[in-house]
Amino acid sequence: MKRTLFTLALLLTVLSLFAQDNFEHLNHNAAHSFLPPEADSGFWWSDRGGLFDPESEYAPQTSALQLPGMPVLHLPQNLTLHFLSPQPIQYVDISTKNIEGDLPLKNVLRLKIKENSVFNDAIVTIAGEDFIAQYHILAGGSSVPALIEIQPGDTRPIDISGSGLTQPELKKLANNLFTNCHTRTVETTIAFGLKAILNHVYTAGDYIFLDITYKNKTNLSYHIDDLRFKIDDKKVTKATNIQSLEIKPELTLFNTQAFDKYYRNIFVFKKMSFPGNKVLNIELSEKQISGRVIVLPITYKDVLEADTIPN
Repeated sequence: MKRTLFTLALLLTVLSLFAQDNFEHLNHNAAHSFLPPEADSGFWWSDRGGLFDPESEYAPQTSALQLPGMPVLHLPQNLTLHFLSPQPIQYVDISTKNIEGDLPLKNVLRLKIKENSVFNDAIVTIAGEDFIAQYHILAGGSSVPALIEIQPGDTRPIDISGSGLTQPELKKLANNLFTNCHTRTVETTIAFGLKAILNHVYTAGDYIFLDITYKNKTNLSYHIDDLRFKIDDKKVTKATNIQSLEIKPELTLFNTQAFDKYYRNIFVFKKMSFPGNKVLNIELSEKQISGRVIVLPITYKDVLEADTIPN
């Protein structure tokens, strides 16, 4: 009987010690490091209560939405990223305020991370005249190219109502006119050994194409200072105020700075109209204090008799 009671007391003591040890294990002191048994399985005990996966507990914030097939680019802290567009850029959207951008040229977008700013990722949207492209920008990266050409495969077509022809389309038409169409004489002006010739006037949709040639009969090279297009009154008297409206071409095929004997170019304008008492004056001026200036007048009749661009 005594032996049985002793065995029972010993068993109760062992059970009591085991329970106390487990109770202290679960109610650990925060000042001491603690790895519960579940740590071996890859899970830890959360102060909020319950188990959690450490990889999901400290996962970075949710990434910006990435559309299927969206190109992924990296932007390090010390890099300026340039996007080269085949068309003038009409619209840009950057999904984070921590990246700043500007348009140093009509078809170049420049991006960089703002000073003392940090970001995980962003979506950059770029719209041209008839396309839209989106890029998923991630922070960091190494061996990152500083210039990104917007490729056709990265774009989707858009239809901007009333936008007319795009710059590449206008340039293609102007190139075809310059290469394939024969010149003739519509208007001429001679001054200071120079001859200005309006070869042809063409139309395509809402656009007017002026084919103009300059011939230099002197031995002095002509360095172009400015080429201006102005709608002026045909007759100007001392008693009247000169009303002049300057217009800008939508496209100038060649950016010529000087010529020796011959210069030909195609200028493209949005469809224009002006009354019979007005004239479109094309004024070419030279880079000199007393530079040579020659003005080629084009009447509205010349514009009305324009030919359509041949196929």
